[in-house]
Amino acid sequence: MEKRNNNTLVGMTAFGAIFFIFGFATTFIIQLSAPVMAVFNLTEFQAQLLTSAFFIAYPIMSVPTGWLVNRIGYKYTVVAGLILMALGSLIFIPAARIPSYPLFLGATFVLAIGVVFLQVSANPYVTALGPEKSASSRLNLTQALNSIATMIAPWLIATVIFKGLNLPLQATETEQVNYGLEVAARIPFPFIAMALLVILVAIVLLMIKLPDIVAGNTEKGGKVFKYPHVMLGALGIFCYVGAEAGNAGLMTNYLREGSLALSAEEAATYAAIYWGGAMVGRFFGSIMFSEMPSNKKYLYSSLVLVLAFVSGAFVTEWNWVIGAIFTGASVINFIFMMIGKGQPARTLAIFALMAGLLGLITTFTQGHVALWTVVSIGLFNSIMFPNIFALAVKDLRGGELASASGVINSLILGGAVIPPIMGSIADNYGYTYAYIVPALCYLYIFFYAIKGSLIRRAA
Repeated sequence: MEKRNNNTLVGMTAFGAIFFIFGFATTFIIQLSAPVMAVFNLTEFQAQLLTSAFFIAYPIMSVPTGWLVNRIGYKYTVVAGLILMALGSLIFIPAARIPSYPLFLGATFVLAIGVVFLQVSANPYVTALGPEKSASSRLNLTQALNSIATMIAPWLIATVIFKGLNLPLQATETEQVNYGLEVAARIPFPFIAMALLVILVAIVLLMIKLPDIVAGNTEKGGKVFKYPHVMLGALGIFCYVGAEAGNAGLMTNYLREGSLALSAEEAATYAAIYWGGAMVGRFFGSIMFSEMPSNKKYLYSSLVLVLAFVSGAFVTEWNWVIGAIFTGASVINFIFMMIGKGQPARTLAIFALMAGLLGLITTFTQGHVALWTVVSIGLFNSIMFPNIFALAVKDLRGGELASASGVINSLILGGAVIPPIMGSIADNYGYTYAYIVPALCYLYIFFYAIKGSLIRRAA
């Protein structure tokens, strides 16, 4: 029993680091659309193609990656993913120096293939690493670690790329060119740091022994297409990832051009709070979906609120008022988490309704109300991916589990489809109306939570 617990601890530690890495990479690319838009003077639709170049890797590579896991195992698939991430990161250096938008898209795609390797390997590994009844808790914990990185990424964009730069909304062509060149010169540094980090982690993984998780075989895996709850769950992932990426990808420019007319640096810090909401909510989820005593749940949740207060203030250069507002929104999120009673489907349904409502309020309001409603969507995005995934792979084992993960992760394609749709709406009708699209996505997730996840057999 002690050996099994030690193996679980080693495995969770290693994959916690993996979730952190691909969380940072994913969010950094999503938020990079605003700097890239400035560098190449693109429309919002064109800028969101960067996000599409990232997420299009999922339908292309997810199922083959599931087969690869069955062939070489989780550990070596993860190492291969880290190497590809390093390669993609290094390609961004010439892409920014030239600068070349097609090369940006190519670098993004290579980086994304590495992330797909990690994503397909990590989620089923964490699910299978312990008892099924606590799988949702473990996934929420690793997603919380993922979300620490997702909060850091837009903060780095604000401080490393946009710091001290300000482009007037009615800028001249010369001002736009000079601004774009300065932004381009600042882009390579984060990617150099990312490349060094992932290479280091790959070396460490090769040196340590991870617990063995049996992947099974591809013959059994083919049956997952007969399970409606798997396929409907995959569509839920499509809607969730598309909504989350679209909300975030447009947020910086939405806040710049909205009634508050924030600078790019200020807008990017609020994007960091949006992702910080996902972090806070996932920590809440890890706690509330666990089997720990109620008194400990409330104690740890209090510590999460402290984290919300400090992190909200930190990313806004120690603005404690914003930290307090973010903490208040986190308290409301925790109340809804309690109403969910630790039940994944019930909590998912509640959070989907709240996220959809916040999206609609964002559409039909402005000023500070719209700012905080769009930022608070992150809190209610928090538990969606791990809970949809846990509901979609429930009762699966071995090869079916790996293959289902491949199918589900292929529908992360939503991140390639929804943001350009929102970008096109923003270009033609204004940013606020673009937020109707994710609201519709959350409506489907509500359906999956209350009905779709219960359909266990094909008709």
